[in-house]
Amino acid sequence: MRIFVTLFKIIIGLAIAIPVGIFALALTVGVVGAMLGLAFAALKLAVIGLAGYGLFRVARYCFAPLAKAAPIREFPRADPYYEQAMRDLDMELGGRSR
Repeated sequence: MRIFVTLFKIIIGLAIAIPVGIFALALTVGVVGAMLGLAFAALKLAVIGLAGYGLFRVARYCFAPLAKAAPIREFPRADPYYEQAMRDLDMELGGRSR
């Protein structure tokens, strides 16, 4: 009798576990399929965007006038605030502080 009770428990457990497992597997496959679909859609969008950007660059190179380079402004050789601070320090200490 003990064997029959154990077998009955196993049968009931499998009767519950198998449909739940099938449902979980289907849900997992669905989620993975949706993620793959979104990944392929994003990849397609990225390729279309890259092609559009390439066409824009080619059109800009062909039709836009060449921009003149901005003149490079020379920076002062020394920081004027640093120089003023050194002069103030010299006056305060009464001599050359370097």
